[in-house]
Amino acid sequence: MIVLFLLRHLQVVFDLSLARGLDYYTGVIYEAVLTQAGVAPVSSDAQNGTEESVSVGSVAGGGRYDGLVGMFDPKGRKVPCVGVSIGIERIFSIMEQKAEASAEKVRTTEVQVLVASAQKNLLEERLRLVTELWNAGIKAEVMYKKNPKLLSQLQLCEETGIPLVAILGEQELKDGVVKLRVVATREEVQPP
Repeated sequence: MIVLFLLRHLQVVFDLSLARGLDYYTGVIYEAVLTQAGVAPVSSDAQNGTEESVSVGSVAGGGRYDGLVGMFDPKGRKVPCVGVSIGIERIFSIMEQKAEASAEKVRTTEVQVLVASAQKNLLEERLRLVTELWNAGIKAEVMYKKNPKLLSQLQLCEETGIPLVAILGEQELKDGVVKLRVVATREEVQPP
């Protein structure tokens, strides 16, 4: 996911004035900098006012450092090396900011259906239905409380992005049906 995020925003720019780690880098150095989506990096055109650039900051850097490993070798041998470091926390921070700015809700689970109950004392029935859904290859889950309130079960779906709720109640059990609710639209499919 991180690699896809980086590749989506990839633009290569050669900057011969880049300087980092002058005491141990012995060759080419590189740095990955994220810029705000849709905005090009600073260029001479940008300085003339034709493009605006907002830098998010460096998220990775590295280069060639033949002498660095040799500093820790008792014989002082030169070992050719190339390395890179990635700022995972910074990338996650940027991804979180983008998700918050986006109107799109991020799903935190692959669960397709939450089996909920409208009344108390229906834990066994909920577990029986979730087992049937699992056996049918449907990713389903229940709230593992004995008697959760329907509102808290529906809020769990909204928070985690579960799209459907199968609601059991005493009347549904008598009729041998399940009420299905689409969480996003709150539309319910009534049994025939």
